[in-house]
Amino acid sequence: MRVAALFDVHGNLPALEAVLAEPDVASADLVLSGGDVVPGPFPRECLAALDALGERLVAVHGNGERNVVACEGEEARWCAERLSAEQLARIAALPSTARVDVPGLGSVSLCHGTPRSDEEIVTLVTPDERLGRILAGVEADVVLAGHTHSQVDRRVAGVRWVNGGSVGMPYEDEPGARWALLSADGVELRRTAYDREAAAERIRRSGMPGADAFAAEYVLARHPPGETAPYFESLADGS
Repeated sequence: MRVAALFDVHGNLPALEAVLAEPDVASADLVLSGGDVVPGPFPRECLAALDALGERLVAVHGNGERNVVACEGEEARWCAERLSAEQLARIAALPSTARVDVPGLGSVSLCHGTPRSDEEIVTLVTPDERLGRILAGVEADVVLAGHTHSQVDRRVAGVRWVNGGSVGMPYEDEPGARWALLSADGVELRRTAYDREAAAERIRRSGMPGADAFAAEYVLARHPPGETAPYFESLADGS
């Protein structure tokens, strides 16, 4: 059994298309979507691309889906206006967590931020003590999350914590869409290159408020995790 895990697409359709075209994603038994798919330049198209996976798709919501449903902010309203009533109802009904079993790897808890909150922050530099408190009571071999947009694979309190990174808005040393592949062989953190200049041009034409800035900041620029992780960690409440 092979399972592909995708997080934080943020409406970046060109990046999502590139990842879905990867042979190991196209042939995966399951594709896990860990939330924050629809906030961004191509909400309807990204949702449709994942829906096309049919029964292979297992999805949870992120804080981005909640914001779009609630129309919190100009960008969220713009995204909501591009989704049908049925699509909005469907993303509003997504669970916050899901569980899958991967033979040879174990039980996997899928979430966006952490199992207890889609906004809770875990980074490369989160102390073991704090992460241990977050994982207390979690009955899974692997917790698979996103939200902070940098790939992580570490073990705390007997649980393997994996951040699959971000498909559409990665904070990494090298450019490219990030995702993860799970199988009996373990967890592989993957990177998919795509034409970022062409993607930026498509995004600029999307009509989304702030599309030019989105393309410049999140598609063309690089944000090394050594810089972003300490910043996000400073926002964590420490509980």
